[in-house]
Amino acid sequence: MGKVTGFLEIDRQDQKYQPASDRIRHFREFTLRLSDQDVGRQAARCMDCGIPYCHGPTGCPVHNQIPDWNDLVYNGDWQEASRNLHSTNNFPEFTGRVCPAPCEEACTLNLEDVPVAIKSVEQSIADKAWEQGWIKPEVASVKTGKKVAVVGSGPAGLAAAQQLARAGHDVHVYEREVKAGGLLRYGIPDFKMEKHFIDRRVAQIEAEGATFHYGANIGVNLPMAELIAGHDAVLLTGGSEAPRDPQLPGSELAGVHYAMPFLVQQNRRVGREEVHEEPIIATGRRVVVVGGGDTASDCVGTSFRQGALAVTQLDIRPMPPLKEEKLTVWPYWPTKFRTSSSQAEGAEREFACATLRVVGKNGKVTGVECARVDEKRRPIEGTEFIIRADLVFLAIGFAHPLHEGMLAELGADLDRRGNLKADTESYQTSVDKVFAAGDMRRGQSLVVWAIREGRQAAHAIDKKLMGATTLPW
Repeated sequence: MGKVTGFLEIDRQDQKYQPASDRIRHFREFTLRLSDQDVGRQAARCMDCGIPYCHGPTGCPVHNQIPDWNDLVYNGDWQEASRNLHSTNNFPEFTGRVCPAPCEEACTLNLEDVPVAIKSVEQSIADKAWEQGWIKPEVASVKTGKKVAVVGSGPAGLAAAQQLARAGHDVHVYEREVKAGGLLRYGIPDFKMEKHFIDRRVAQIEAEGATFHYGANIGVNLPMAELIAGHDAVLLTGGSEAPRDPQLPGSELAGVHYAMPFLVQQNRRVGREEVHEEPIIATGRRVVVVGGGDTASDCVGTSFRQGALAVTQLDIRPMPPLKEEKLTVWPYWPTKFRTSSSQAEGAEREFACATLRVVGKNGKVTGVECARVDEKRRPIEGTEFIIRADLVFLAIGFAHPLHEGMLAELGADLDRRGNLKADTESYQTSVDKVFAAGDMRRGQSLVVWAIREGRQAAHAIDKKLMGATTLPW
């Protein structure tokens, strides 16, 4: 695949960023795209490695045929590369921007720390496909007469809706918010992915026959029983929204918030939507973010763009090694020191740091009391210290989907973690005609996993309704 000697002749080159001093002044994307020539050179580095772990289960959840479209780009056939890419991934412009790229960690060249720039090539293919007008609605030639409801329009719901519409079903997407996208729109900041990419995909899915219903909060303003009665199948893709509760003393103080309301508010402002809640603004404040994941990093970047005085990120995990032990970890996702673009904008990072309590005065937060931890993550007596804070964000993940409203009315079985119980063959819940996919079923995860589950659930539903299916698995 690619040029036989490309990996020997061509150095790895990836997209660069605008300087931090420039990019923190706006909420737009700040990656500097590679030229077509440079993308072709990077694709040429894809070697004939024998077993391409990049697109197996260890590398790419949607099984992108990465060596194939790298070879097509190297040979200048971008349109065929787009067709190949879209055969496994409904939204490569999403994953090309926000996926952490486990495929690159699984790349054989990563054994030498110079993996193929797969993520950049994927984004370039998707962007060129839109620019050249190659992406068009794929309208089913025959309608089945079956009506399917999809609840939630995040990546899992959008992928499922598109696949089911292309199979000829009458698809209705029910979304609680005023716009589609779920966490893609309201959780991920625009500086990581601008939202017009979602809008044009929604327009494509609508042109393929799906109908979107906004402001439809199932179990609140639209009964679940009515939805089930009115459709031949119902797919629940509402995400995992209940935040993990750290039971942190002092979290009731003014200025302490879960991460998601902060991110959602800013995304609404950028999208020119109304914000009805009390504004959460980091301007001129000292911010402490509790948590070490992507959501915490998004809080860091958003705080800087709002004009925070200082941002400190707390992680209870020890500082990971700068480099993994390749022969014991590869091709799996390694634990190693990583710096996100947001963290690189000036965040202070504290590792092996337990958050003991939030301290305050007159009902308002003034700081966070911390302590160093041992190898079992237990606080070490005598190491306590206080970090000054005017604003604290709790970004330690999500426990399970919201149980109030829709799921309470549905009464379906839950797994031990509180997610909807369904297997990865039928995606069927314990309630007849009701299916589940994405974070609502598997727990919080990556956008690429949501797309995979949406596609597989569509396959399972089409097979259940029609007895057979031509939708890819």
